[in-house]
Amino acid sequence: MPTVTDDSLAPPITRPGQGRRLLNLSPFRGLPREVGVLAAVAFCVAAGFGIVAPAIPVFARSFGVSRTAAGAVISAFALMRLTSALGVGRLVDRIGERVVLGTGIGLVAGSSALAGLAANYGQLLGLRAAGGIGSAMFSVSATTLLLGSTTSEQRGRAMGAFSGGFLLGGIAGPALGGIITGWSLRAPFFIYAGTLAAAGSIGLVLLPRHEHAVAAKKASSQAALGILHALRLPAFRAAAFANLADNWAAVGARSAIVPLFVVEALHEPPLWTGIGFTVFTLANIVTLLAGGRATDRRGRRPVLLVGCLVSAAGTALLALPPSLPLLIGALTVFGLGSGLLDVAPGAMMGDVVGGRGGTVVAGYQMAGDLGSLAGPLVAGYLADSAGFGTAFAATAAVLVAAAVVAFRAPETLIR
Repeated sequence: MPTVTDDSLAPPITRPGQGRRLLNLSPFRGLPREVGVLAAVAFCVAAGFGIVAPAIPVFARSFGVSRTAAGAVISAFALMRLTSALGVGRLVDRIGERVVLGTGIGLVAGSSALAGLAANYGQLLGLRAAGGIGSAMFSVSATTLLLGSTTSEQRGRAMGAFSGGFLLGGIAGPALGGIITGWSLRAPFFIYAGTLAAAGSIGLVLLPRHEHAVAAKKASSQAALGILHALRLPAFRAAAFANLADNWAAVGARSAIVPLFVVEALHEPPLWTGIGFTVFTLANIVTLLAGGRATDRRGRRPVLLVGCLVSAAGTALLALPPSLPLLIGALTVFGLGSGLLDVAPGAMMGDVVGGRGGTVVAGYQMAGDLGSLAGPLVAGYLADSAGFGTAFAATAAVLVAAAVVAFRAPETLIR
């Protein structure tokens, strides 16, 4: 009989990997087909978003609005993604992942195409907000399906493959997006809709027709895990806090503060921001696969601890007296730690949830979205009021706090 170290974790309803077609292509070897399909879907979604992202604020400004209003278009997407997540989780539990995934991608695709036709700022703002709801539908349903389709011993590698699809798409999209934006401010929205249509087609055609969440609910309705129950479990709290801290650091410290740090503290051209971000992403990719294997072999808790502490160390290095070599070294260390945090928290959360709770997956996603929203605001305020060093040090403190919570959590890997 499989054993877990947390008595509050219910035993799995089934072993999802049994009786399914397994993949032989590395890094998907031995994983269910759903993992490869969802990684391909993630690549298309991320590549399309990378293409449209450079155009969004510029297109908003073309309507004669302020920089703050242009930023609100991006914030509206994130805010609706955050506030709709729990409702989406309940929808996944009720009608199944595959339907919600296809509907969500369709909503983002349709709103993106219409945004390309927007005649004024209000239309653009409303359509991007609608896209945020669709994004929540996609991400919650895809993660629920990924975790419900894999056994505990597969989830680390599955999360690594899924995150890798997003990372590779994120690398491919922005370079092309900059070129297209220079040609037309509206074209990226239509291309984004096209890549989303491709992602939806891949999912609807290649994902199995069965609905894992619905089947699990019918098989054992009393085993469905709710968000309030999950919050009482130390393992879920550790996974959610780590997801919040990673997004706080990756969006708050890296995306929002590092570009300003390069220009204002190092007095270097923005080119070095791009180089630093590329180094971060490459380091992230390096640890995704290795971290996934370690998570499935050694356990979630040690990888989670190492990821938090390494990310904290990389961020803390940025608080030292600034220099260009230190920036590159710090982002390399930060990227290595962040790669581990792309796999271990999700695998730990999957052990808690199994295939039994779309609302719990939604709660985990909300923690990450909250970090993405709060991180830039807090880091930006501290950078303005106390300097870049204080902003980076505070971000490192959030990661250390996540490590403390992880240290107190049980191991959840089911052997």
